[in-house]
Amino acid sequence: MIYVFYFFAALLVWLSFKSFRGGIAYLRFFREELAKPRSTFTPFITVIAPCRGIDEGLDQNLAALLKQDFPEHEVIFVVDDENDPAVPVIMSVSTGNGSDRLFNVATKLIVAPKAQGCAQKIANLREAVLHADDRSQAFVFVDSDARPSPDWLRALVAPLADENIGAATGYRWFISKAPTLASEMRSVWNASIASALGPNSSSNFTWGGSTAIRRDVFERIEMREKWAGTLSDDFAVTRILNEAKLPIVFVPQALTASVENCTWAELFEFTTRQMKITRVCMTKLWVMSMIGSAVFSAVMIAAFLISIFGKDVIAVSVSIGTLVLVSAFSIGKSWLRLYAVKLALTDYETELKLQFWPHITLWLLTPSLFLYNSLAAAFSQRLKWRGITYELKSPTETVIISN
Repeated sequence: MIYVFYFFAALLVWLSFKSFRGGIAYLRFFREELAKPRSTFTPFITVIAPCRGIDEGLDQNLAALLKQDFPEHEVIFVVDDENDPAVPVIMSVSTGNGSDRLFNVATKLIVAPKAQGCAQKIANLREAVLHADDRSQAFVFVDSDARPSPDWLRALVAPLADENIGAATGYRWFISKAPTLASEMRSVWNASIASALGPNSSSNFTWGGSTAIRRDVFERIEMREKWAGTLSDDFAVTRILNEAKLPIVFVPQALTASVENCTWAELFEFTTRQMKITRVCMTKLWVMSMIGSAVFSAVMIAAFLISIFGKDVIAVSVSIGTLVLVSAFSIGKSWLRLYAVKLALTDYETELKLQFWPHITLWLLTPSLFLYNSLAAAFSQRLKWRGITYELKSPTETVIISN
């Protein structure tokens, strides 16, 4: 049995080392991309922002879409109910004082039909694209809980100057104005996914909260039609672009802050929902996550117990070495990742400084959370999202249980 431990301990050390090297590459990629000159590719763009309910700081999030350093774009806000509590916020932002706007931005408020056999967000997106200005050359999709920087739109659209690009994407980074353990745990959990994006466009994925795609590409791959029946907009876009062999470019400048706190219940609901969607839409990734988190948790617990209670000198030495090396590589990776994000999210320097200790300590607990999420996804494909309960049958078949 001890040799089984030795094998998996060596494997975990090797994987941790590879992850640390990935952190070095991640930071280098951020530095190279952020050093590039500002893009001059600024065609007319349609930004689509689906809304449902009131997100924390919703007014600031939506206002940020109207304060972009981008000369020609429109913003389409879309809801599924004219009485949605987000509507007054949308109207206030749209008609409010525009003195702090760099350009005059046209806005529209669209009421989408109630979803039938797909996520309500999907129904909103499918309706919104039908209302885009005829001049629009690209669609940009953004979540209502994202708060983009003024340069976000210009940076996100820049790769689309190349007609061979499938899509450009950013990603979220959770920030808490009043940090709690649950909020910081969610930030660290999410950060491990954020650092999976990088220079390799063939392995990147789109995140629906910050994605740009050329209109001609969107229409050529029939994305609106292929969204039908789906729950996850970004998983569907990623799958269709991969099938079309169109690359996905990750844009560090398009990293967006999600400024909100969460409770423990919201933490488990959010993380488990993500893993349930992953299980259905990208099963191999779900399996890898479950195996990886199980190996990490088992080896680290075994190494700790052997270090304390072990009698064999070699076993104790290997255990201590495993704990030290895995910890060193993991702390290093977490620091490199956070440092890279600081370069991109310069408006949140103070908040990101406060994340230093959570990110270099909570990495030890997030694999256990991933394992819980993966196991929960193995036993149920039902989830609740924005007040609606869904049952995921397949990547293209969604059943609405209750609204």
